[in-house]
Amino acid sequence: MTLPRLPLTVIGGYLGAGKTTLLNRLLSEHHGLRIMVMVNDFGAINIDASLIERAEGDTISLTNGCVCCTMGADLFMALGDALDRRPRPDHLVIEASGIADPAKIAMAARAEPEMAYGGIAVVVDALNWPALADDAQIGPQIRGQVAVADLVLVSKAADGLPGGLAARLAALSPAPLVDLAQAGTVAPLLTGMTPGDARAVNPAHPGYVGWAHEGEEMLDRAALEALLARRPDGLYRIKGKVLTPGGGAHEVHVVGATQDIKPAQADRTTLVAIGLEGRVDRDAIARWWSARSG
Repeated sequence: MTLPRLPLTVIGGYLGAGKTTLLNRLLSEHHGLRIMVMVNDFGAINIDASLIERAEGDTISLTNGCVCCTMGADLFMALGDALDRRPRPDHLVIEASGIADPAKIAMAARAEPEMAYGGIAVVVDALNWPALADDAQIGPQIRGQVAVADLVLVSKAADGLPGGLAARLAALSPAPLVDLAQAGTVAPLLTGMTPGDARAVNPAHPGYVGWAHEGEEMLDRAALEALLARRPDGLYRIKGKVLTPGGGAHEVHVVGATQDIKPAQADRTTLVAIGLEGRVDRDAIARWWSARSG
């Protein structure tokens, strides 16, 4: 029996735009579809334990029929795994890295006869996108992600979609624009979009510096806030968990000039940071962390 082609949708968007939050919404919805989600960083998806049916290796099966797993280093091997699953998923959703061209991933659907191109949804952070898009070094990449979108999903627009932002996005792409704060379920948005041609625009791509740390360090909230205030220039993204002296942890998200700290649970302090090559280096990030108090 010939199986139907597997639709592939790619979720793109810059570092900290809100892709993980969107995926959590998708995985928690009861939409009646067997959706398979592939992510770059499995640990970034904090799935409610009540939704988990079972966990095996790098794969979590959810009670609503969805599956979440890591994409791994080889995209085509990951796609083959999705196609070989029985029952085959109804839809495949791939989260692109924040610094990737989502169209290059989407074009893989054109090369695989058993897959169908389902479109690119790009998440735009209403708070930080305008400044990022105007940045001389990363602006072309930020604007290029929107240019290939079949659907633009705006996050963090607490007071409604700013008119100036809407106009700028419309000038880059004719794709429909959706304020995620006003959206109900997101599954119909991601699985029901009308895709255009999968195309890569190949914008100028600056170099990036990555730093990761794991340890037993503990910081109270005041010390953590003071440390983040002294972070090196050129860091665009910091995320992770920092242990607290009284037990528990702080979950940390820094995107550009904005930061969010909230209570969490963790066994170790784990942090990752990404910055722009030429503005910051790993040694500077390591010195910043080593100079903490606590």
